Amino acid sequence: MKISELSPDLRASPHVDSEALNPLPLLLGELETLVADAESLSSSDPSSAEALAAALRRSLARLSSSSSSSSSSAAPLPEHAKLQIWKLSFRLWNACVDLSNSSAVRRPGGVSGGEDRRSRTDQAQVRQAAAELLLLAGCPSGVPSAAAKAASFFHRTGLIWHELGRLDLAAACFERATDLVSGGGGGGAVAGEEERGLVLEINLARARTAWEASDRGLAVALLNRSKSLIHGSSLTWFKTLAEEYLRFGRHELSKKPSGGAPDASDLFSEALDLCEKGIAAAPSETLDLEGLKERCLRFMAAERLQAEDYEGVLRCVRVLRAAAGKGKGKGKGKGEHPSVGYVAMRAWLGAGRVGEAERELKGLVANEEAPEGVCVSAAEAYLATAGPEAARGVLVALAGRCSAGAGAALRIVKRVAEGGGGLGRARVVAELSSDERVVALFDSAAATSKERGAMHALLWNCGAEHFRSKDYEMSAELFESSMLYVPRDEENRSRRSNCFRVLCLCHLALSHLDRAREFIDEANKLEPNIKCAFLKRKEEKEAINQMQSMVSCVDFNPEFLTLSAHEAIASHCIPVAVASLSVLLNLYSPGKPMPMPEVAVLRNLITLLQRNPETELEVLKYSRRASARMAELGPESFFGKGAVGNRELSWFAGNSWNMGLRTGKEKKLECCSEFLELAAEFYNTTTDDNGNQSMVCKSLILSVGATLNVEEQKNAPLLEQDVKKAIDMLTRAGKLLPSLSSSPSHIGDQSAENSAFSFLHTYYSYQLCSRIDHVDSHTQQLQLIKTFAATKPCLPRHLLQLGLAASQGARPNPEAAEFSLNAALSAFLASPSPEYQSIGIALRKLACLAGYGDGNDRAYDVYRQAYQIIVGLKDGEYPIEEGKWLAMTAWNKAGFAVRLRQVNVARKWMKMGLDLARHLKGMEQYIAGMEECFASFEKQCGNEDGKVEGTEIGSKSQPVLV
Repeated sequence: MKISELSPDLRASPHVDSEALNPLPLLLGELETLVADAESLSSSDPSSAEALAAALRRSLARLSSSSSSSSSSAAPLPEHAKLQIWKLSFRLWNACVDLSNSSAVRRPGGVSGGEDRRSRTDQAQVRQAAAELLLLAGCPSGVPSAAAKAASFFHRTGLIWHELGRLDLAAACFERATDLVSGGGGGGAVAGEEERGLVLEINLARARTAWEASDRGLAVALLNRSKSLIHGSSLTWFKTLAEEYLRFGRHELSKKPSGGAPDASDLFSEALDLCEKGIAAAPSETLDLEGLKERCLRFMAAERLQAEDYEGVLRCVRVLRAAAGKGKGKGKGKGEHPSVGYVAMRAWLGAGRVGEAERELKGLVANEEAPEGVCVSAAEAYLATAGPEAARGVLVALAGRCSAGAGAALRIVKRVAEGGGGLGRARVVAELSSDERVVALFDSAAATSKERGAMHALLWNCGAEHFRSKDYEMSAELFESSMLYVPRDEENRSRRSNCFRVLCLCHLALSHLDRAREFIDEANKLEPNIKCAFLKRKEEKEAINQMQSMVSCVDFNPEFLTLSAHEAIASHCIPVAVASLSVLLNLYSPGKPMPMPEVAVLRNLITLLQRNPETELEVLKYSRRASARMAELGPESFFGKGAVGNRELSWFAGNSWNMGLRTGKEKKLECCSEFLELAAEFYNTTTDDNGNQSMVCKSLILSVGATLNVEEQKNAPLLEQDVKKAIDMLTRAGKLLPSLSSSPSHIGDQSAENSAFSFLHTYYSYQLCSRIDHVDSHTQQLQLIKTFAATKPCLPRHLLQLGLAASQGARPNPEAAEFSLNAALSAFLASPSPEYQSIGIALRKLACLAGYGDGNDRAYDVYRQAYQIIVGLKDGEYPIEEGKWLAMTAWNKAGFAVRLRQVNVARKWMKMGLDLARHLKGMEQYIAGMEECFASFEKQCGNEDGKVEGTEIGSKSQPVLV
C-alpha cells in the first residue's frame, strides 16, 4: 500500500535565488536523477537496488554537508529546497512500495534464503534514505503535521529493520521518530488523535526492539510512558498496549528470572489495569477486553502461585469466578476453567485457610469425572498442611470412595502421620486407624502381610514419637491402635509382648499403676524370660544408689537405666536423670541391642542440661557427639527412618540453631559459630526439603559472620585455615541461596529477611576474598556480585551500593563496579516508576569508570545509553544536575580529541553533547554556542587529514563547558 495520502500538496517550486556558487541546485538535480532511477527499478534485478542504496547514501551525505556549511551563515535550507526534497522523498518511498508489491506478486510463496534477504535489506536502505531526506529538509511551512509524517517514515523503516533482525538500526529509527514527535525535530510536539496513535505505535515498536535486544528495562519504561497516550482514546489502543504487557509478562514467566529483569507480576498487573480502564471507558463494547482480562487473570494467578503469593492467587480466582457468574447470567458464559479449582485449593492451603481449601477439595472429590489418583494426590497435598479437625471428614470420604483397598488407606494414613507432629493430627491417625472400616480392609484376603506390617510400624513410630515427647496418653492410644494390625499367631508373639511392655511404660508414667501391672503381666505371659520387676519400683530416695548398682548386676539390662531416667524426670530429680543417661550413653557399641536409640539419649541429655544456666559447653559437647555419630553411622542408622528419623533430625537442627542465636545474643561468639555450623550440618542431611536447605544457607552465613566478629572481638586476625574454612562455608551457602525464595513461610517480612541474607552472603564473601594472597580477588569479587544480581531477593539499591563500594576504597574493583552498576541501571529502568535520580547516579559512575578503561568506545556507549533513556522524557523528569554533567562532559571530551587531531572522535563527542543538551532542561543557555562551535568545526574539517586551508585541527580552541 502506498502512502501518497501523506504527501503534502506541493505546487510549483518558486524560482531559485541564484547565488554565485551555491552547489544546492546541482545536488538536488543529482538526487532527482536517483529518485527517477528508483522509480524504474525492477524486482528481477536485485543488484540495481543495492547500487541505488549506495548512491543515495553518498548523495545524502553531500547534501547534508552542503546544508551544514550554509547554515553557518544563513538559513539551513530555503523553503523551495525543502519542498523539493519532501517531494523527492515521497517519490522515493512510493517507488519502494511499488518494488515491494511487485516482488510479492512475482513470488507469491516468498523466497527463502540469502537472495530474498539481501533484496529486502537493499529496499530498507532506500527507505532509510527517504526518511533521512525528510529529516534533513526539516519542516517546510505549509506542510501540515510535518514532524509526524517524517516520524512515520522512520517508524515504518524501523519495522522493516526489525523484521530483518537488524535491531540496532531499528532502534535508531524508532529513537529518531520519537525525537521528531516529542518536539526534538523542530516540528513541535504533537497532540492530535492520529499523532498520539503514531506516538503509541512508535513506543510499542521501540519497546519490542529493546526487549528482543535484551534491554528489558528500557522496554518496560517505554510501555509505561505509553499509558499517558491512551486516555480518552478508542478501546483498540487499550487492547494493543495491554497485549504488549501480557506478551512481555508471559515471556518472563516462561524463563528463569535474572538480575535486573522486570517482574512478570508487574507486567500482568499493568495489562489487567489497562483492560479494566478500557472496560470502564466503554462498558458497551468490551467483549475483546473481557477475554483479554480473563487471560491476564489466569496468567497472573499462575505467576502468583509460582511466587507463593497465595492471597494474590485467591484474588485472581475471585475475579474470574465473579466474571464467569455475570457471563452465565447474561447467557454467554462458559464453564470454569479446570485449573481454577485446583489452584484455589493450593492457594487456600498456602494461606493457611484450611476450611476453604477443604471445600475446594470436596468439590473435586464429588466430581465423578475426576480420576481417583488425582483425588488421592489432592488429598495428600491438603493433608500435608491441613488441621486434624478438617482432615478427618475428607479422609473418611476418600476411604469410602477409594477402591484400591488397604494400600490406598495406608497411603492416606501415612500422609497424615508424616505431616508433622501434634496432638490433633495424632488423634486423627489413631481414630482413623481404629475405624472398623479401615481395620476391615486390612483383615480382608486382599490385604498382604506387608501392608499390615507397614501400618503397624507407622502407628508404632507415631506412638514412640509422642512417648519421647512425654505425651504418654496419646502414645498409649497409638500403641493400642498398632496392636490391631498384629496377627494373633505364634510368629508375632514377640511383637505383641513388646506392645504390652511399652503400654506398661506409658501407664507407669501416667501413674496408672494398676493398668501398668496388667500390661506387664500380659507381656510376661507371652515371653516369661523378660525381667519386669523393676517397672514396679516407686522408691525415690534410693534411686541414685539403685542406678549405680544396676550395672554390676548379673541380670543387668540397659533398659533399666532408661526406666530409671524416666522415673527421675517424673520426680524432678534432674541430676539423677542426667547421670542415668550419661551411663547409658557409654554402653552403646556397634551391633549391641539397646532399649533406647542413642539419638534419643543424646536428645534427652541436651534437653535436661539446657534447664540449667551456663551449660553451653556441655550442650556443645553432646551436640558434637551427635554430629560425629551421624557421620560415622549414617543419618538413617543414627536418627532412624521415616517420620521418626526426620523428627529427630529436625530437633537437633533446630536446637543447634536456637543455641547459636542465644549465644550470639550473649556475645559468646565462638560457641555461636560452632552451634550454627552444627545446625548447617544437621539441616543439610535432608536434601529434598527446601525449608531445610534454606536453613542450611542461613546457618552457614551467620556462622561465618560470627567468626568474623570473633576476629573483631579478640582484635586478632584470623588464621589462614580459618579464612579458607569460612570461604568454603560461604561457597556452600551461595549454592543454596535460591532455596531462600522457595522456602514456605507465612511471615510477612520473609522477603526482606531473604534479601538481607543474600546481601550478607555477598558482603561476607566480598570481605573474605581479599584475605587470600594467592588468588585473584578481583575476579572472585566480580563473580560474587554476578551471583547476587541473579537472585530474586536482589534489589536495585543493593546493586547500586555494591557498585559504588566496588568503585571506591583503597583497592577498587572496576570490573565488579561496572557490572553491578549496569545491573542496577537495568533494574531501575524496569520499574513502573523509575527512580531517575538513582539512574543518573549509576550513569555518572559508569561514565567515570569507562574513562579509566581501554578507550573512548566504552564511555561513548554509556553516553549513548543515557541518550536513549532521556529521549522522550518530559522536561525536568531526568535530574537536572546529572543531565548537565552528562552533556558537559560529553562536549568536553571532544576537546581532548581535537587536541589529539582525532576528527571523527571529536565530531562524535560534540554531536553527543549537543544531542543531550537539546533534550535536557537547564542547558538552553549553552545550546546556541555549542551549535555555532560545531558548525565552525564542521566547516574547518574539510578533508580526512584534519587540515583546511593549511590550518591543522586544534588551531582554534574549542570552548569548554563548566
